[in-house]
Amino acid sequence: MTDKRLWSYKDIAAHIKVQPDTVRSYRKHGLLPAPDHVESGKPYWYADTIRAWVANRPGNRSRRD
Repeated sequence: MTDKRLWSYKDIAAHIKVQPDTVRSYRKHGLLPAPDHVESGKPYWYADTIRAWVANRPGNRSRRD
């Protein structure tokens, strides 16, 4: 089953336990996947997109979130 809920910077930050500004910095530096959706200039990602990114990103140290 796929999870197509859209996550904001705040949702991603809560998932990886950092501040939203940290997630914004990741995007600014090209460390975050491209947004799946943009609405009114605000980026959003599918939950599955972020879970896959978390599982594959450097330094993840086998997180089980």
